[in-house]
Amino acid sequence: MAIPERPASPVTGSDKDGTPGYRADLANVPDAIPRPEPRTAAGNKSPYTVLGKTYRVKPVPHGHRERGLGSWYGTKFHGRKTSLGEDYDVYTMTAAHKTLPLPTYVRVTNLENGKRAVVRVNDRGPFHEDRVIDLSYAAAYRLGYANKGTALLELEVLDPMAPEWVAKRAGRAYREPAVATRPPVADALPDVVGGADPGIPDASGEGGLRRRVWLQAGAFRSIDGARNLQRNLASLLEQDVTIQTVAGWHRVRVGPIADDAVLDDARKRLAAARLAAQVVTE
Repeated sequence: MAIPERPASPVTGSDKDGTPGYRADLANVPDAIPRPEPRTAAGNKSPYTVLGKTYRVKPVPHGHRERGLGSWYGTKFHGRKTSLGEDYDVYTMTAAHKTLPLPTYVRVTNLENGKRAVVRVNDRGPFHEDRVIDLSYAAAYRLGYANKGTALLELEVLDPMAPEWVAKRAGRAYREPAVATRPPVADALPDVVGGADPGIPDASGEGGLRRRVWLQAGAFRSIDGARNLQRNLASLLEQDVTIQTVAGWHRVRVGPIADDAVLDDARKRLAAARLAAQVVTE
């Protein structure tokens, strides 16, 4: 939803921070949409010192989480340059963090009420020992704590290349891949992280009937590892990618695939992405 027309500047010329006079439809300000962006040296100086304390920018993996108090900053800083050199805007979904690379996209959850928002971290701060993030006024308003200053928040660093965000940028609806659970079997699988899975029958049918064919790209003890691979495969292929849980192992499989040409195309796409997969049948 588009943001309605608003004044060019909320409240300016004050030495004290505050809330904007124009607040219509702040609840409908859209989330930031994660996208790949270059990280400039100017926005990521490390180490740097503020108020006598030295900070170092720390690259973190996607999925990294932090919990702590979050605050917000408002009209005093509206129009001023952020650490990335952009104008701060109280009406957009942005944030400041002391050590995350700039820009970084994070999902912020207010642990006091369950409300969520996705913000783009483009600034440094808050420089208080007890706080982990400073949100724009719009983001704090969305999370329901703009009227009290701080709240207990959780941050999750997002991957712009995750299928959810690739689909969002392309204007497509995203469908979460299914996780299939199968009854346990007697034979335990070996500790495999690649496509190999000993004991799986070959692709030849019995009695002249073709059996169901899959591409297996991995088998994991950890469901998180399986889900990460599932998301990567779903972004590369048009076929369904499922997780089949058998005797504590989570098999990541593409299919079933009924057409040889489709099977060959899927294998080529995975090979181009340097992902190994084994043809299995059931």
